[in-house]
Amino acid sequence: MIDAIDRSILRYLKSDGRMTATALAAKVGLTVAPCHRRLRDLEATGIIRGYRADIDPAAVGLGFEAIVFVTLRQVDRSTMEIFESRVAGNPNIVEAQRLFGSPDYLLKVIAEDLPSYQRFYDSELTSLPGVERLTSTLVMKNLKANAGPPV
Repeated sequence: MIDAIDRSILRYLKSDGRMTATALAAKVGLTVAPCHRRLRDLEATGIIRGYRADIDPAAVGLGFEAIVFVTLRQVDRSTMEIFESRVAGNPNIVEAQRLFGSPDYLLKVIAEDLPSYQRFYDSELTSLPGVERLTSTLVMKNLKANAGPPV
């Protein structure tokens, strides 16, 4: 269970993950030692899963995005484990969710452009185990990304 101070820590870190413990302590009204302890506890319990740079895909030449809905021919443990392992290991698939109902999965794929997405689709997505149907929707504009949970 987290309290109001922990939530405040999470809000500040959500907007600036590089904030120092000293600056964070001042923002939340603690001294550095208890703030640092709370931060370590939030990390140790898995509430804070990690820190990373938020990279603009277009700025590194990957400005094309597609949402791909995947329906599997069969939904058995072996097929799902292999499918999920291949999806997790593919760097062009930047998000993946298993869904209830149909379709079975939602994937967010990034690529350089439409021709490179087509090559990725033809070589990678169609070769995923157990795939019955792939349906792509092209992303026109990102309105909100990586927002994280409200805290």
